[in-house]
Amino acid sequence: MRKIFSPGLRLFRKVTTYMTKRRSAVAAVIASAALALTGFVSASSATAAGVQVGVILPDAASSARWETADRVFLAAAFKKAGVTADIQNANGDKAKFATIADQMLAKGVKVLIMAGLDSPSTAAIQKKAAKSGVKTIDYDRLTLAGSASYYVSFDNVAVGKLQGQGIKACLDAAGKKSAKIVYLNGSPTDNNATLFKQGYDSVLRPSIKSGAYTLVDDQAVPDWDNAKGGVIFEQQLTKAGGTLDAVVSANEGLGLAAVAVLKKNGLNGKVCVSGQDATADGLAAVLTGDLSNTVYKGIKAQANATADLAVALVKGKKVTTAKGKTNDGKRNVPSVLLVPVGITKANVKVVIADGFQKRADVCKIATEAVCKANGI
Repeated sequence: MRKIFSPGLRLFRKVTTYMTKRRSAVAAVIASAALALTGFVSASSATAAGVQVGVILPDAASSARWETADRVFLAAAFKKAGVTADIQNANGDKAKFATIADQMLAKGVKVLIMAGLDSPSTAAIQKKAAKSGVKTIDYDRLTLAGSASYYVSFDNVAVGKLQGQGIKACLDAAGKKSAKIVYLNGSPTDNNATLFKQGYDSVLRPSIKSGAYTLVDDQAVPDWDNAKGGVIFEQQLTKAGGTLDAVVSANEGLGLAAVAVLKKNGLNGKVCVSGQDATADGLAAVLTGDLSNTVYKGIKAQANATADLAVALVKGKKVTTAKGKTNDGKRNVPSVLLVPVGITKANVKVVIADGFQKRADVCKIATEAVCKANGI
């Protein structure tokens, strides 16, 4: 029997079909937008399903380097190698760090690179990765009693020694045979902070033992928090009776927090203050005399060395670059350890010539007059 459709029914079906297609199209757009908003894959990545390497950075507050240098150089290295990488930042949150790691493992990464917030939480992630057959690399920070396949960093005791040598040279140049000093150490949960202190203390301890230097106070700053560092240093300055000769600070974030307190008391430029990381702000402070010295670590070389290891692991090639060994308290981890450089006014230009910082950025902070006076 032939079906007969009225013109009204035909029109109704056309409209219904059109609306159904429109709803499907809108739903597709919304789904795509939601994916874009919830996804964290870096510019160096392809699709979530195709991610080969995961990188988790610790925070963006303790030092500008993590976002302005490490992320940029790692992304460039993986892009050049044709390897997809998901680079995320835990922003100082251990729970977020673990969640990001779980997401990356679920995506099927073959290598997980981490600059951990502390050893226990990072070791737990490494254990979980190992069960999934995923190789892990400790980036910049060693995980104590962990299970990383490799470790890439700088000789961190050497970093501390350069900080201590810079402080001593500053005191010597000022003709101070006796000095009141404080230690403003990094986070107690970061093994690097322990190594930095080991380095600078080895340089300054002989003078402390002889009585030439008085160690007024020795404090660690939780989570490398610069605001907490400023508060702790203010207490140290009070304990020292309002006068100090040197602040041995573990990085530039803490050093500049101390400088802010010194400025309030009219003491900046009169007290030797160390740093580390060679940020634009740090280098500018070295040029103005607010920081006496800092340490330059070639992060591009560190990122490239890490990428080389990860790429070899992804492609199933033999690793030949990890020739060093670093003990994590449980075993010797195959390592790539790079050489740091001590920086004072005399060689700030080395960092700029290396392309790590731009002259314009440093001189905008320090002023053109200060840069020109220092041959920059």
